[in-house]
Amino acid sequence: MNVVDSSGWLEYFAGSPTAEHYAAAIEDFANLVVPVISLYEVFKRILQQRGEGSALQAIAFMQQGEVIELTAPLSLSAARISVQEKLPMADSIMLATARAHGATLWTQDSDFRGLENVRYFEK
Repeated sequence: MNVVDSSGWLEYFAGSPTAEHYAAAIEDFANLVVPVISLYEVFKRILQQRGEGSALQAIAFMQQGEVIELTAPLSLSAARISVQEKLPMADSIMLATARAHGATLWTQDSDFRGLENVRYFEK
């Protein structure tokens, strides 16, 4: 299973040189877990940069994976991770979701560097 951090999704949708790091995880929909916070972050950024139509297309594509809602147990797990790893809220939710589903987290966010089951790529 795979979780792609919002930064990876944005690189993928932008077609940037680092998009290739995330393509295999993103395009394997059967093994793709999408935290609901990713929908929020990606929609917001694409809405700001390219407009609502592009943002909605991105979200429709993301929803081909299994979208995971933020439940009470998941939020408590994220809070624990936030304290233990000193991560911001969104990052801790992303990591808690990955851990809850036995998934690898794919990211270029340096906050995750060195953590277990994280595929980190330099920007």
